[in-house]
Amino acid sequence: MKKSKVFWGYAVLALVIYAVVQVLISTGAIDIYYKNMLITMCINIMLAVSLHIVIGVTGQFSIGHAGFLAVGAYISAIITTKLMLPFPLAILLGALAAAGAGLIVGIPTLRLKGDYLAIATLGFAEIIRIIFLNTDYVGGAAGMQVKYLSNWTYAFVGVVLTILVISNFTNSRHGRACISIREDEIAADAMGINTTYYKVVAFVIGSFFAGLAGAIFAHNFYIIQPTTFGFLKSFDILIYVVLGGLGSLSGSVIAAIFLTVVSTYLANFPETRMIIYSLVLIIVMLYRPTGLMGTKEITDLFKFGKKGGTK
Repeated sequence: MKKSKVFWGYAVLALVIYAVVQVLISTGAIDIYYKNMLITMCINIMLAVSLHIVIGVTGQFSIGHAGFLAVGAYISAIITTKLMLPFPLAILLGALAAAGAGLIVGIPTLRLKGDYLAIATLGFAEIIRIIFLNTDYVGGAAGMQVKYLSNWTYAFVGVVLTILVISNFTNSRHGRACISIREDEIAADAMGINTTYYKVVAFVIGSFFAGLAGAIFAHNFYIIQPTTFGFLKSFDILIYVVLGGLGSLSGSVIAAIFLTVVSTYLANFPETRMIIYSLVLIIVMLYRPTGLMGTKEITDLFKFGKKGGTK
């Protein structure tokens, strides 16, 4: 009963946030600049949370997330631009294509650990980028023109769906198995947990939502280019998770929001943006090695305050 009340409380809060922003957009109080920033913020939250399940929950160091973003972006763009099919179907198929790519990559590479896994996933992302770079059907190096179909509704629903699914997965029996792999993979294997299976499952789920973010990302601009999905994009996503705290979903969300606002206001100064990114990471690693939230969630802070008040 308590969990049901909490769920409906979050559902009402989400509906209120959506309704307020939608009214502000409809009345023109939020102009196109801030609307675009909100959609970009939602895309970055989806990317951060989808990588969180791989690195923060399962403890697998992947730096090829931009590859799955690219798969979702290009597949959805082909479906809407070349095949003239509806955008919701394009989002679903783009996400499924990214999940399929995650499965293909995950089965052989997730037997690796640490630096070797990071290099393998980075190599995959570069392979995907090079394939799109040399494919004339999607425009090659010049890029692919895409219809502008993304809006606040698609972006917000994507964020809610991503957080809901990954949060429920983390709190389930399967999520606890993934956490045990993160804490001690040898011990988890000794206890009878199929470590490879759970690592692949987490990888595929993360890839699916990265592809979903990619579909919305592609249709938020009029053109997508292979250079957008380089290894620096993977590091941008990694920064969200590390800054927020490895193991904290709400930390990843907070970091994605903060860094989106910073990068949006510094868009005309890309060199400055990277310097600030670097300084933020250095400061966090010095004073908060576990990230802004560590392994805690924002709800734990309220629980702590509640306990403190009853003493």
